[in-house]
Amino acid sequence: MVVLRTVWLKQSYRTVTHGRREVAWREDKDLPPSRQRICSPYDTDARYATKRGSGWQGYKIHLTETCDDMAATGLPHLVTNVATTDATVTDVERLEQVHTDLDRRDLLPREHIVDAGYTSAELLVSSQRDFGVTLLGPLREGSSPQSQTHDGYDRSAFTIDWDHQRVTCPQGVTNTIWSECSERGRESIVVRFPVTACQACPVRPQCTRSTRNGRQLMLRPRHIHDTVEQARAEQATDEWKQRYATRAGVEGTIHQAVAVTGVRRCRYIGLPKTRLEHILAATALNLIRLDAWWTRTVLHRSRTSHLTRLDLGPAA
Repeated sequence: MVVLRTVWLKQSYRTVTHGRREVAWREDKDLPPSRQRICSPYDTDARYATKRGSGWQGYKIHLTETCDDMAATGLPHLVTNVATTDATVTDVERLEQVHTDLDRRDLLPREHIVDAGYTSAELLVSSQRDFGVTLLGPLREGSSPQSQTHDGYDRSAFTIDWDHQRVTCPQGVTNTIWSECSERGRESIVVRFPVTACQACPVRPQCTRSTRNGRQLMLRPRHIHDTVEQARAEQATDEWKQRYATRAGVEGTIHQAVAVTGVRRCRYIGLPKTRLEHILAATALNLIRLDAWWTRTVLHRSRTSHLTRLDLGPAA
C-alpha cells in the first residue's frame, strides 16, 4: 500500500471540479524528475529514461572489456567489469565507480577507451590523478553558440595569460574583469570585456549576441583548461582516431550480450537481482570466448547481404 500510495501521489493529484472531488493525472511539466519517480509499482528500483529518442523503463548496464591486440598477446578479449544502475544514472556519473571496482581487483588499464558519454573535463584530470588511467574518448563541443555553430570566435580564438589574469580577444582588446566563481558546483572563472570596446567592434556579430553587454567567457581552472585543450587537439589527429577505433569492439560485445544472453530484458524484479543477472551474462560471454580460444574456434561470422545471396551473376 505504501508503494501504491507513493506512485499515485507522484503521478496524480486530487482536484475539485464543479464541487466534485476528482483525481487527475499530472501533466508532464508537473511530474517529478525521472530519478525520483517510481515508474512501476511492481519494481520500485526501475526508472524511466530516454536516449537518442528511445525510451525505456528499467536499468542500464556498463560493460568493460580488455582490448589488447590478440595477435600480439595471444589472449582473448574478456569482460573485466559489470556495472548496473537504474536507467537515469548517466555514464559520466558512473565512470569513477567503474575505475574503483577495477582498481580493487588490480584490473585497471593504463588507457581506458570510452565513448563521449563517459568523458568530461573533470574526469580527464581525476582519472589520471587518482587512478593513473589515461581516458581516451571524444570531448563534446563547447557550450557557446560559436562552438556549436562553428561560426565566429569561440574560446579558442582568445589568448589567455594565466599568470597575469589577462585575456586578449582576436581584435587585441583585453578583459576588464577576471573573477573566480562556482558554476553548477564547479570551479570556474568569469572573464568580461569592456562594453564600450565591444559595442564599437567591427566583428561584434561574430563574437557575441549580447546587445547591451560585452563578450563574456567562462573558463575552467588552468590545469583543467590545459588538459581539455590538449585532448581536443589530439582527437583531431589521425593517430588519435586510429587508437580510438579500437573502441568499436565493445559494440560487438554489447550485441553478443543482447543476442546470446538476452541482457536487454530483465528476468527478475529489483536492482540487486538485475545486477546479478548482468554479472552472470558477462560470465557466460567470458566462458564462450575462453572456450573458443581454447578450441581455436572462430566466433565471428562474415555477413552476406541479401543481394549477394541472390547470386545475380550473368546467365550462361
